Amino acid sequence: MKVLLTTLNAKYIHLNLAIRLLYSLNKDRHQGLSFKEFTIKESPESIAQFCKDFDIVTFSCYIWNITPTMAVAKLLKEINPEIKILLGGPEVSYEYDDIINKPFVDYIIVGEGEIPMENFLNNYPEVSNVPNLVHKNANNEVVFIPQSVTFDLKNYAGINPYQFDDPAELKNKVCYIETSRGCPYKCEFCLASLDNKVRYLPIETIKSNLLYLINHGRVIKFLDRTFNVKRDFTIDMFSFILEHHKPGNIYQFEITADIVHPDIVKYIRENVPPGVFRFEIGIQTVNQKANLEVSRKQNFDKTAAVIKQLDDIIEMHLDLIVGLPLDEWEDIKFSFESVFALHPSELQLGFLKFLRGTPVRDKHEKYGYEFDPNPPYQIIKSNFLSAYQLEQIVLLEEALEVYWNKKRAVHTLKYVADKYSVFDFLHQLGVYFNSKYDFHHHTLFDVYDALNNFILENYQEDVNLQLLMTIDYQLNYKVKPQQRYLPEIDKSLKSELILNHKLDHHQYRFVIMECNDVCKSYFKNLEENKYLVVQYSGTDKPNYFGVN
Repeated sequence: MKVLLTTLNAKYIHLNLAIRLLYSLNKDRHQGLSFKEFTIKESPESIAQFCKDFDIVTFSCYIWNITPTMAVAKLLKEINPEIKILLGGPEVSYEYDDIINKPFVDYIIVGEGEIPMENFLNNYPEVSNVPNLVHKNANNEVVFIPQSVTFDLKNYAGINPYQFDDPAELKNKVCYIETSRGCPYKCEFCLASLDNKVRYLPIETIKSNLLYLINHGRVIKFLDRTFNVKRDFTIDMFSFILEHHKPGNIYQFEITADIVHPDIVKYIRENVPPGVFRFEIGIQTVNQKANLEVSRKQNFDKTAAVIKQLDDIIEMHLDLIVGLPLDEWEDIKFSFESVFALHPSELQLGFLKFLRGTPVRDKHEKYGYEFDPNPPYQIIKSNFLSAYQLEQIVLLEEALEVYWNKKRAVHTLKYVADKYSVFDFLHQLGVYFNSKYDFHHHTLFDVYDALNNFILENYQEDVNLQLLMTIDYQLNYKVKPQQRYLPEIDKSLKSELILNHKLDHHQYRFVIMECNDVCKSYFKNLEENKYLVVQYSGTDKPNYFGVN
């Protein structure tokens, strides 16, 4: 029997941990078992052609891949009516009636997959006793007998899910690792809230697999929902990473900042080099009423304090959710500006999604929610936000992505946040950009032309804003760009400064701008200097320094 474990990843650089774990557990008893990954950008026809000769094809299903996965499954049945299709994963573990009733879907594993998959492979084609398997009987009736089964994570002792990958390929991928399952919190918009018992893998296995990824991978992302639940475990893992760390490696953790123990903060400050760790922190909202309405607790003051203590060492990725119950326009604006003031490396402005199985989906009518019935089930309107308001925040989010997260106008937006409303600025900029350009098809010149013209039309008296925007433009090219926006200093003065400061004009190119006190406050080490010099090598990102 030939069985394929597969999935459609969002990007080529992603790796799927689930199919590797299932393969590792079952390969010895089932010689016909194999695994293969595709991406959602590949054509359903090409994927189906690869899969058509297997007896059973199992798909790992998520919110980002369920639509193309169903298209592939449908094609497979058309090409080979005898093939069996088995689905598993979070996207098919809840409210699955519409999926199992499709003629091209034969089986669905609900919930955690290890025990059902082992039973399925060992007993096929007799599957009536497989726990948590949804299937159709001889009369085409849907059958499901739920059983409370929990896989003992100790069974992963000695198993390395990446041992079957080409080690050389791991450097170019995002490698995922889990040290635990479950989440102690009950946030009603999140599937992780349905499993509140936190279970850990054997520590020896965690460290062995982590060491393998440190040696062969580069970007290592921990899947734990709250990595810092246990102080001693967290410090132990950080110590192990730093002991074996390879230059260039990056480690990303999802943490809950307001419960970070002071000992963890102290350890990081004393031991972790800058730029090695990334923390993803789901703030979601600063509105406590909204937090409580979705069974969520958060102390934003503590969260902000931890971020400020560590943001010179840790790259911070902060998340907000638009559309939570009781969160209206002004609440979202307040949350956005409070979090933006922390100047995170990345600020993700997401929109509430009504995932199958989540409590927020179950009681959506209570709050007047309307959401897209198709994945990703995104909010359309509610009692708290109109459809128009949500459309406007989408434009703000587009501008945030282009100008802040892609580092195109960092100094400009810091200044805006200090002097104006950065929420209003990005909203209006998003509206302007959308009216003149295309957020998904534009040039770098378009990015700065839009920003410049928007500033001239709405903030024409603010020379500081124009100056910072011009410098941001100059800092986003490896090769000295053409002169646009505010001009450089006089050519003769520029030549004199280059000569006096012995700047190597044979190896580098320079832009020199006069920098006032406001400008200096947004750049490091310029306090005593009158001019800001941007130096271009032609191959690397430019650097800047001050001269008099």
